[in-house]
Amino acid sequence: MNTNQEILQEKIRDRSAKIVILGLGYVGLPLATIFAEAGFNVIGVEPDSRKVEIIRREESYIQDVPTNTLAQLIQSGKLRATTDFSVLAEADAVSICVPTPLRKTGDPDLSFILVATDELAKFMHPGIVVVLESTTYPGTTREILLPKLTENSRLEVGKDFFLAFSPERVDPGREDWTTYNTPKVIGGITPACSEVASLWYQQALETVVPVSSAESAEMAKLLENTFRMINIGLVNEMAIMCDRLGLDVWEIIDAAATKPFGYMKFTPGPGLGGHCIPIDPLYLSWKLRALNYTARFIDLASEINTGMPRYVVSKVQDALNEQARPLNGSRVLVVGAAYKPDVNDIRESPSLDIIGLLRQKGAEVNYHDPYIPRITHDDWSLESVSDVIESARTADCVVIVTDHTIYDYQGILEQAPLIVDTRNALGDAGRNNPKVVRL
Repeated sequence: MNTNQEILQEKIRDRSAKIVILGLGYVGLPLATIFAEAGFNVIGVEPDSRKVEIIRREESYIQDVPTNTLAQLIQSGKLRATTDFSVLAEADAVSICVPTPLRKTGDPDLSFILVATDELAKFMHPGIVVVLESTTYPGTTREILLPKLTENSRLEVGKDFFLAFSPERVDPGREDWTTYNTPKVIGGITPACSEVASLWYQQALETVVPVSSAESAEMAKLLENTFRMINIGLVNEMAIMCDRLGLDVWEIIDAAATKPFGYMKFTPGPGLGGHCIPIDPLYLSWKLRALNYTARFIDLASEINTGMPRYVVSKVQDALNEQARPLNGSRVLVVGAAYKPDVNDIRESPSLDIIGLLRQKGAEVNYHDPYIPRITHDDWSLESVSDVIESARTADCVVIVTDHTIYDYQGILEQAPLIVDTRNALGDAGRNNPKVVRL
């Protein structure tokens, strides 16, 4: 008689394995699409009924998933969406792709993982592989998921079912590195878990990188983003130091980047944004505090990076003072609201803090972003102005927060009376220009 592992592996190889993706956001929907394109039948479970309805209309709300691709997969019957967790009863392979934000206290919020795992636990059965993709601290898969999935089922991991962690590596808006060709790290609770999970992902992804354990895979993800967070913190502090010294940080970074070895270029900005870098390293810092260890590099970089929006506002205030204008009552236009160029993703964007701080100080704030038509945050709500050039002309100060490539920066420069450029979007045109203040 074949074992559960052998039966499941055969289903994976012949594409008869039924796949369920829990969470259809920036990670889950692209992953569901990739598996469906590889020939699997995929069901996405999404608690937000609005998203499910959009998918049923054969439309995509994720920039990295073209609507025509999604429509073809739905029409072929390879992909569908539902709010009903009971489809897990027939699943052979499950990927958990739910958010893992931070609470306001800075502690990890695992509530989405816990809800998804509790729902999955109701339908656990022999011959199923489960992969957690949501970024979290080392030990989550073994210490939280494993007990919940075995509490009532009495299934043995590595024999009856298979559990692994594989960190998502989504960078929204990229066309060179996608879900398909970005190498995928996978670590299982047991060697058999790693083997089964790796086999599953190998059917749809170009490169799979097995590691020795789920904890190794969890830590690898945190190392990736901690590396970026700390280096961004370094260049942000370098920008502040150069400002004090009267030096051009952008010129200095470009000069340093000419070294062909031993240096990697990072650039300063108004603060961290997105679903990973501002959050993931703090999961590691939190975990280590429980072990009586202080992650000093992480804490220091976080302090610097989270202070950048206030630093930007102080630059705006100083720039207006130079023109004998108070910030209170001044008309300020924020150009770009998304957390990075050319995407419609506003998660953790520094623009939110910058707009909020400017409003607190009495400024009349508007914003423009071709990808973000409306922002609702905390106790305020704004709609993007329709004409960025005209709005720049009538503003007292323009703050470039996100350097979308679609912008006519020369036009903004010509019309705006004063510009604070946090991204060096104006390039050489902004250097030594008396109405431009650069970070």
